Amino acid sequence: MTYGKLNLFSTQWIFIPNSTKNNHRRYCCFDSTAQKDAAMEIQADNKNSDLIGFDPNCRFCPLNIKDRMVEEWDLVLAFDDRFPVSDGHLLIVPKRHTPDWFSMNEDERREADNLIRVWRNRLEELEKTITGFNVGMNCGESAGQTIFHAHIHLIPRRDGDTPNPTGGVRGVIPDKMCYCLDD
Repeated sequence: MTYGKLNLFSTQWIFIPNSTKNNHRRYCCFDSTAQKDAAMEIQADNKNSDLIGFDPNCRFCPLNIKDRMVEEWDLVLAFDDRFPVSDGHLLIVPKRHTPDWFSMNEDERREADNLIRVWRNRLEELEKTITGFNVGMNCGESAGQTIFHAHIHLIPRRDGDTPNPTGGVRGVIPDKMCYCLDD
């Protein structure tokens, strides 16, 4: 399924949290690896640097997912999941490196919620077989989090994609997924 990837990145970029007054330009381009490395040294040496908020070793920081990005907003972005549960599975992340949903600030959570709604509508419009969604996040190792950069899964669902969807996200603990309500 193709849904219009934005190819905004053709060179090396790094996140600049406070790069403009209107917060619309959020990345800085570097022409060479040497320039990028120098910027990373500044970030490491200066805790008040505009470059704070980026972890070069994090798989979900903006610089490291540029080839899978589908949309970018001021504080958050969406990109394709490398191991999709279904066609159209997206991850929504804050640009700022922060470990989980609980550490996201109110503005990041609000913008993430809005971006989730936008992509839900787009996906439903693009593929009429989508009949539902799972929206979720793993916060902490015991909850299954493996990349400690906050991320929210938007997973399109289709009738018949699993034999019995009853319980939905309760399936994270298989014995708890199926339940019966006595009415």
